[in-house]
Amino acid sequence: MTEKSRRTSGEEAVASGPAAGAGAPAILSNEPGSFAWGVLAKRHPALIQQVRDAFPYGLRQHEALDALLDEITNGVVQPLAPAEHDHARWAAWGQEYFGRSWYDAPFLWAESYFYRRLLGAVGYFGTGPWQGVDPFAPFKQAELRGDAVDEELRALDALASVPAEERATALLHASLWGNRADLGFQISAGKPAVADATASALVADDSATLWQLLPAGTSAPIAVVADNAGRELIPDLILIDHLLTHGHAERVALHVKPYPYYVSDAMTADVVDCLRRLTEAPGEAGRIGDRLWKAMAAGSLEVRTHPFFCAPLPYEEMPEDLRKEFANTALTILKGDLNYRRLVGDRLWNPTVPFVEPTAYFPGAVAALRTLKSDVIVGLEQGTLDDLERTGATWRTSGTHALIQLRP
Repeated sequence: MTEKSRRTSGEEAVASGPAAGAGAPAILSNEPGSFAWGVLAKRHPALIQQVRDAFPYGLRQHEALDALLDEITNGVVQPLAPAEHDHARWAAWGQEYFGRSWYDAPFLWAESYFYRRLLGAVGYFGTGPWQGVDPFAPFKQAELRGDAVDEELRALDALASVPAEERATALLHASLWGNRADLGFQISAGKPAVADATASALVADDSATLWQLLPAGTSAPIAVVADNAGRELIPDLILIDHLLTHGHAERVALHVKPYPYYVSDAMTADVVDCLRRLTEAPGEAGRIGDRLWKAMAAGSLEVRTHPFFCAPLPYEEMPEDLRKEFANTALTILKGDLNYRRLVGDRLWNPTVPFVEPTAYFPGAVAALRTLKSDVIVGLEQGTLDDLERTGATWRTSGTHALIQLRP
């Protein structure tokens, strides 16, 4: 069996054109002090403790969490039990990594498999009382109830009177920055401050081309692949409302995860929670929530999902049904860092490789809206790269910079 067939067995997938990662090494986690190493060595153990503390789990869950912590800290990668519903898929995806250190597996695979194992440890896929209980729900709900969300929703009242073009720019930046959405909603002298601080933190900005693809009145179908719930998903929904209300899109398919994946990734339940948060808010936020609720009923906004969104694979290996769906949209907008890693390949690219090269396989126009939180980056101008490197800052991973990149 070839490497490609080993990785995609159990999940129909295809690829076209040259391999997206040709010539660029996959990111591993075995370099102490690297960002990827820190995720496995520090973030994952801390997350196990946070999940343990968030629920009154029983003895079985505690023992399973202890075993997982010991494995990722001191042991080697173990396969899923044969009785697990997705054993065959993960056996194919990970057969060359089982029995090896977690740190020697590709970072994307190791991170993805950790979250699958964490769900297994707390009984998410089992038949007992904890089946289907999202271990990250308390974190998501606390964020939705926070004062910061109230402030951001109140800011929409002032934004409602701003000219549509300026409002569109503000909402696009709010969606881009996610948990820094307040930067996009700032209003100054009657205009949205897609403020100097926000604009200067963009390492690439193809937003003008994006709006050219979606002129008002185009009535095009659009796909939005969500990233996080809460304070990121709310601005995504508000942007979708603007696209529908102002004729930039006739229909929007909002793609979310089929089950919990990474800490705060959005599922259908999170979409519902965010819509309720909007509809219950006063003023413009409530009106947006009502429009979105009606759009769902009318079919102009549809929530969709697919098992591939929780696979440890690049989008180059997406299954044929998902490929056809994206091919039939005027634009697919991929939100967030993980989607970016899967779009271009989780590899140590030369940052000046044009964005169009590793995304050439994608079926149709694609845009990435991403706050930088990992090492992967392409599509930078040499001068921009030189300026960033001269700062000495960890600009690739700190969440202080962002990009809007588009391949028509």
